[in-house]
Amino acid sequence: MALFDTAIGRCGVAWGERGLLAVALPHARDERTLAGLRRRAPGATEATPPPGVDDAVDGMVALLEGESSDLTGVGLDLGRVPYFDRRVAAAAREIPPGATLTYGELAARIGAPGEAREAGAALGRNRFPLVVPCHRVVAADGRLGGFSAPGGTETKRRLLAIERRHAAGPLSLFDA
Repeated sequence: MALFDTAIGRCGVAWGERGLLAVALPHARDERTLAGLRRRAPGATEATPPPGVDDAVDGMVALLEGESSDLTGVGLDLGRVPYFDRRVAAAAREIPPGATLTYGELAARIGAPGEAREAGAALGRNRFPLVVPCHRVVAADGRLGGFSAPGGTETKRRLLAIERRHAAGPLSLFDA
């Protein structure tokens, strides 16, 4: 596992042979970020990320700097993730940067209409924030809903603002 600097603070990543085991958004202190990684990836030790993980880190850094960054190809080790949560994660990964879906829309996309709360709970257990962009899922009334990462909904708001700045791109004559 390793920590890395981003526009929102020091994030963390843990990996194994089959892909990422966990991603951590920044806490106030590095020790807390590392502790969160250790809880999600027991047995992980600090090391320099190998090339594939290094590419994923570069992509997360770019995303948080407001650059275009496609993280859909980042490999995840889903061995400890329940089947329903895997389906929710796969659907969330299809939401483009700057866009949002409601929990109900996400549940419907995986063939589970009416299970918005369950989809929200699955996202609350998300081990891979940014790579599985749970911040792009909002409540039915447009409110942000919950966010279990450090900083709560303020972090969610900040992530969406970063992505929307990039997604908006330059104004055209038709936007005026």
